[in-house]
Amino acid sequence: MVIELIGYLGSALVVFSMLMTSIVKLRVVNTVGCVIFTAYALVIGSYPTALMNFCLIGINAFQLFRLFRNQKQYDLIETDIGDGYVSYFIEKNLKDIRTWFPDFSAQGLQADMVFLACCDNNPASVFIGKRGSAPDETEILLDYAAPAYRDTSVGRFLHAQLKEKGCRTFVFRKNAPRHVEYMTKIGYRKDGDDYVLKL
Repeated sequence: MVIELIGYLGSALVVFSMLMTSIVKLRVVNTVGCVIFTAYALVIGSYPTALMNFCLIGINAFQLFRLFRNQKQYDLIETDIGDGYVSYFIEKNLKDIRTWFPDFSAQGLQADMVFLACCDNNPASVFIGKRGSAPDETEILLDYAAPAYRDTSVGRFLHAQLKEKGCRTFVFRKNAPRHVEYMTKIGYRKDGDDYVLKL
């Protein structure tokens, strides 16, 4: 009975990994599931299944090595809220954007700064903000990364570039509970109802 439960756990992790949008998380969880399922297959004597999962562990390890070795290279494009490509990017990703930022609306958005971060000529994220009460303060209206770029690398790149432009304090005041984990990884700290990052 315990052995069967271990098999179910391994299978569940492999299936669950396929639901993840982050490639790194998918590979890590899939690897853990394959390790468990390999052990299960060896215990019950299913050697073809064990071999297959062992090969998947190797594939995942290789792909993770490549992901961490080949750091993504980004370019920053400064634009404005009326830019057609920004509008296109937001429109194509609007459903996903609203899962992370439920209150977001591009209509009547008052923004002082709009940036697109691109990776290999592909749009990776859009950052929309406005000047805050202090000269170096930026209030974030939208900080959205496409699913393939949610490993925080684009966020760290973006904040480093904005720091060079004089932005030293970032304040996020929007309703976005799913975005909190990402902001915490970047270094934001809760300050009352806001999340603040000081560079």
